[in-house]
Order: sequence, then structure tokens, then C-alpha cells
Amino acid sequence: MRFAITLLSVICIASVIGTVLVQGQPEGNYINQFGPFWAEVFDRLGLYTVYSAPWFLIILTFLVVSTSLCIARNAPKIVADLKSYKEGVREQSLQAHHHKAIGELPSNPSMALAEIGNTLTALGWKARVQRRDHGIMIAARRGAANKLGYLSAHSAIVLILVGGVLDGNAMVKLTMWVQGKQLYTGSGMLSDIKPENRLSVANPSFRGNVSVPEKQRQGIAVLNLPSGVVLQDLPFEIELKQFKVDYYPTGMPKSFASDIVIHDGDKRREATVKVNEPVIHKGVAIYQSSFEDGGSKLQLKVLPLAGGKAAPFEGRVGTRLAFGDQTLELDGLRVINVENLSPDGGANASGADVRKVDLGERLNQQLGNSAKSSAGKSLHNVGPNFTYKLRDAAGQAREFKNYMLPLELDGQRFFVAGARESQAEEFRYLRMPVDENDSLEGWLRLRQALSDPALRDAAARAYAVSATPPDRPHMTPELQVTAQRMLTLFSGAQAKPGDDIKGGVPALSQFIERDVPEANRQHISELVLRVLNGSLFELYQIARSNAGLARAPINADTQAFMAQAVLALSQSLYYPAPVLLQLDGFEQVQASVFQVARAPGQKLVYLGALLLIVGVFAMLYIKERRLWIWLAPSTDPASSQVRMAMSSTRESPDNATLFAQLKAAVLKDKT
Repeated sequence: MRFAITLLSVICIASVIGTVLVQGQPEGNYINQFGPFWAEVFDRLGLYTVYSAPWFLIILTFLVVSTSLCIARNAPKIVADLKSYKEGVREQSLQAHHHKAIGELPSNPSMALAEIGNTLTALGWKARVQRRDHGIMIAARRGAANKLGYLSAHSAIVLILVGGVLDGNAMVKLTMWVQGKQLYTGSGMLSDIKPENRLSVANPSFRGNVSVPEKQRQGIAVLNLPSGVVLQDLPFEIELKQFKVDYYPTGMPKSFASDIVIHDGDKRREATVKVNEPVIHKGVAIYQSSFEDGGSKLQLKVLPLAGGKAAPFEGRVGTRLAFGDQTLELDGLRVINVENLSPDGGANASGADVRKVDLGERLNQQLGNSAKSSAGKSLHNVGPNFTYKLRDAAGQAREFKNYMLPLELDGQRFFVAGARESQAEEFRYLRMPVDENDSLEGWLRLRQALSDPALRDAAARAYAVSATPPDRPHMTPELQVTAQRMLTLFSGAQAKPGDDIKGGVPALSQFIERDVPEANRQHISELVLRVLNGSLFELYQIARSNAGLARAPINADTQAFMAQAVLALSQSLYYPAPVLLQLDGFEQVQASVFQVARAPGQKLVYLGALLLIVGVFAMLYIKERRLWIWLAPSTDPASSQVRMAMSSTRESPDNATLFAQLKAAVLKDKT
């Protein structure tokens, strides 16, 4: 028994681990969470699939067998004991009990038997009578459910453990072994997966996901296992008529619901699946799990950063397109995005001079996660965004997330484009300020002009002319050379493939640290920034002129634009793609992700939980008590001698109180 309790404790601890530690995640997620060493240790212990780990199943099997044998051994004894009132005890043995009494009743044994029988029945006792030559033995009992509690609690353990195994991955693996199926470890469309990777409709237990786009139907579920997936054919098809989402005023989702049609042969059944309100059909429960894009049509625009015309094109989410020497994978569209856009207390505020940008601590900043703020949260719906990947010939992919509409950050509006090298990283965002028309064209013209050597030279000449004092015309050539060098360094034109520093502010910082004595760095830094900012302002004016636009006025709006534009130019040189994809429009197609489950063990678990409650209650709060009353003729024919005794499975103070009440009721004892 102690060993079984120890095993049960191990099972409970393992179940807690399986609840706290998310099961069945990709290996990379665990490495990022725990580190390579502990991730491997936990993997070898089977903690990522604890409910189907060999050691867990062995303990479970031993515990089920042990408990079942315990029930089989004790059940006949308990049943026999429930039928027995032990009325055959000797009257002399009653004196050995702790609770006992002797008295006399003013009636003969037959009349006393009737009176005592009525009294015991009224008090809730069941009695049996044995007549003997020299007297009558009354055997009574109360609380027989205590022994049933033992059977109930032990049976509950077996039912819960068996039910858990029936609904776990172990049954899926057993079914795969019986049917000769294999895991699928590749990628592609469901229609491309072969029959050896599909389980039949007869599979008794499974839990998987079904993704159904609007106006389409699906009858195959994907069962995710640690080393791959296996498909499960459903006995019906699910058609999604409409997916509905309700939102709070902040834009946060409030509730999800899916209007579906279940196609079962020639029969149709319409239903609505809500969160925590599943639809059950043919023993298969359909839960609202999540939602995703179902193949929305995207109108996109390719914006070259280094120069060239914008090129529009269309694509659907979930498709792959040739994109130069790379492959473009359109991954998803999110129409509602709730972000924290709290102000950061005035960081990045623009200065008083349009030609001066206070770079300060951003001197060495590259592409950063600058959409985050340490201030209090201010949640807003910022509109649609879409995600995509650019995958090279070697299979390496970078992921991007771009917002369709400008975001207001720190009191200024920006187009935001995110990028990351892998899914294990956070997105790092490039913030590009909008122009006077609330578009990206102004900044993009400046970015493309920065990549044009001829325009850089023209900007350097314009700056040299405007910055030369009237009484010192000889300074113009020197200022022009300096401006050309600063623009060249900033544009990254001198950077070589593979260099960590590709241009921008880091290139200027490297130049100052390498070529300027430490004592002069502060002064030279101020001169460099003044020349750079003035040159970039002239470059911006030239780009506007080439586009047929008037010169930008020197005012607060232009000043704020240039302050952020310079930062964005520096960061854009570290953007991991030569182009930006801008979302111009879309035709949304939503898809619901349903979790479908056939769980034959669920009813066993529920029944086991009920039996466990009943059993524990019966064993803890119901006491089995037995009472014996011996009636013998007295010397007076009109009276009877009475001897009584009581026993209980557990001794407690209330036993004495109960026996005193019985004694008073049977012997008419008023004391």
C-alpha cells in the first residue's frame, strides 16, 4: 500500500509538471526557454510529452494493475461483510467491548424484542434477530457505506488512470502501430500527404486541429506529435459559413464564434461553435480553438530602398512566389492589432534647427525595437499588418511584419516595418516618418537619393554653398569635400560585403574613434553631425525638386520630419532586405481553427471523479458501527435481562455520546 501511494504521488507530481510545462512544443522553443543543457536533460526525461513518456506509462500500468488486484482481493470480503450482521456472536463476548451496558426491561423478551426493533429502526439502524434456546440476539449495524467508500475510491483511481491513457497520445501511437502508419515530418499541403500518414475514421481516440477557411469545408484533422504529425480522417466534414469576432472598445477581442455546417453524408447540420461551448457530433467534440487567415488576397507594392520605381503585385496568404533569387512566402494578415502606444516622455523630440538632429545616445544605434516604450500602457487598435518571409536558395528565411497604416509614436506618425532573423527573436522595427501628405513617399525619396552618388555630390555642393560665410568663399571646396565624405560614409557606399558596420551613424562613430584623437572627439562629433544634417537636408530638397515638388519650408513640421528621417535612414541600412513591401489593400478571408476530439476516456474520468468524491466522503465522514443486544428471560416472567455492546471502525468521542443515547433509548435509562 505504501509503495502504491508513493507511485500515485509520483503520478500527481508528473501531472503537475505536464500542466505547468506546455507539452508538445517545437524543440527550439524549449532551447530558448531553458538553454541547451537543461532542454536536453528535460527531453531525455520525457517532460515535453510527460503523459506518453515510457516511465510514466510504466508507473501508470503498475498502479492500475496493483489497484485492480487490491479491489479484486478485497471486494468479495467487503461484499460478504456487508451481508453479515454478525448475529452469531456469543453473549459472553459482549463484555469485552469498550462500550457496553447491562439492564432490565419490564417486559418479556418477545415484547422487548418488538420495542427494541421499533427503537432501532427509528434511529436508523438495520437489525437482524437470532433466536436461541436461552435468549434472543439482536445484531444491528449503521454506516455500511464506509466499506463501499473503499471500493469507490479505489475504483475511481483505476477509472481516472485508464481514462487518461485512453485520451492520450499513447492510444494514437498504439493505433498507428496496429494500422502500420507512420509520422509525417515534412511540409506541404494536406492533399500531398500519403495514406501511410493517415489514420482511419475507426481510430477510437484522438485530439487534433482542423483549419477551415470561410466558405470552404474540411474533413481532415492534424494530430501534432513530438516528432511529426499524422492526419486523422473525420467521419464528417466541417464547412465554415462565417467567423465572427466581437471586440472591446480598445480593440481587444471579446469573443469568438463560428457558424458551421456539418456534412455527414447526405445529412446537414447547422450549428454555432463558441469558446467553451463545443458542438458534439457522432461522439466527436468540436471546440473553437483559435482563428487565422484563410487565404486573403493582398494588394502589395514593392518599394526599392536603393532606387527604382515602385512595382505593384498581388498575392494570397499561404502562397509562395518567386521573388528575384529568393522565394516570397506570404504568411498572414491581421486586420485588428492592439498595440501599446504609450508616450516615452518626449524621447526623440526634435531640436530647434531643421539642420540639426540631436542623436545623443543613438550615436551607435542600429535597427532597433523602438516601437516599445517603458511608460504606462496605452492600448490602441493600429490597423492591419501582414507578415511574410524571404527565403534564400539555402533555405534560410528572414521574417518581416509591416503595418499598413502609420502609427502615432511619441507624438509623431510613422510607418513601421519589423524584421527578425528567426522566430526565436523579437521583431526589430524600422520607424519611417510620414511626409506632409501622410505618406511614405517623402522619406523613400530621401532614402533612394542617399544611394545615388550624383545626388550626394549635388547635396554636398549645395550645403557647402549655403554654409560658407560670405566673407570666406575659399571655404566652399573644403566644406564640399567634407560633406561628400560624410554622406559617403553615412550611405554605406564604402562598406564591403560582410562588414558589421554598413553605414549610418555607426559608420560615423567608427570614423571618429579611428581617425580623431580622443581629446578632439567631442568637438569633431558636433562638426560631423552638423555637416551631415545640413547635407541630408539639402539632399531632401534636391529629391523633392526632382519629383516636381516645391522646396520644403523650414518650420516645425519639416524639423520633426528630418529629425526622425535621419534616424530611419541610419537604421534602414541594417534592414535585412533591399526592398520594403507595403500593403495597399486586401480582401480578407478568415479561417477558424477547431480542435476536434474523440475522447472515450472522458466519461470514465468524470465517473472516476464522482466515485472519488463519494468514496473519500464515505471513508472520512461515515463510520461503520455495530450494535448487539442480548435479551434473556429474567427471574420475573414479566421482565427481561438486557446486555448490549457497540463497536466502531474508528474510535472517537462521539461514539460514547451515541452509545449513551442508545442505552437511554433501549434500557429506558433516564440517568
